[in-house]
Amino acid sequence: MAAVGFAAGALNAVAGSGSLLTFPTLLALGYPPLTANVSNTVGLVTGNISGAVGYRRELAGQRRNAIVLGACSLMGGLGGAVLLLALPPAVFKVVVPALILLAVVLLLLQPRLARRGAARPPTTGRRLGLWAATVATGIYGGYFGAAQGVMFMAALGVFLDESLQRLTGLKNVLASAANGAASVVFIFWAKVAWEPALVIAISSLLGGQLGAGLGRKLPTPVLRAIIVIGGLAAVVKLLA
Repeated sequence: MAAVGFAAGALNAVAGSGSLLTFPTLLALGYPPLTANVSNTVGLVTGNISGAVGYRRELAGQRRNAIVLGACSLMGGLGGAVLLLALPPAVFKVVVPALILLAVVLLLLQPRLARRGAARPPTTGRRLGLWAATVATGIYGGYFGAAQGVMFMAALGVFLDESLQRLTGLKNVLASAANGAASVVFIFWAKVAWEPALVIAISSLLGGQLGAGLGRKLPTPVLRAIIVIGGLAAVVKLLA
């Protein structure tokens, strides 16, 4: 569990698909799906925060976006956590793979979309679209979270004219907000398996630092390819 948590923390800092490692491992260890989902979210929060700290240099000049979008993500995370505890598990069974696949397509088109967006002045509609996309992704993160980072990267890439590395840093902030808010709900109103959650928390904290250090050195095409592969792996895993 520690090894998987470390790898998930590193992967989340770069691509955002770490739950594909930790969630199946928790299931394999015999935890029920809901308990595994809840414990996975609580455990990976420290890894998200660690990744954001590792990307602090890329976050320079993004304070306003981090605060505003972080609040949107936090609200979404709270909503997603409540939905997880209130709705039957089958609700998102078909929708989630489609959402991740859409995010992968948007990531592939991101350079073209960013250039087109940069040629236009900022509008209220674009800001509202970014806020809505962030809230929606936060809801998904609080509900399940596999490839949440891929979806955040797609939303940010469509609406913001920033480099992929700077978007990755902002993505880690938003994932920290969504998962942190969901974790508060789970700690008080759900059954958390604390032993594996704490193991994941410690190991993903260390993994997040490694992932951020490596991810910041990757050329943009390589980083984009890793994120896209992570998204496609999530789709295959969920469909299988």
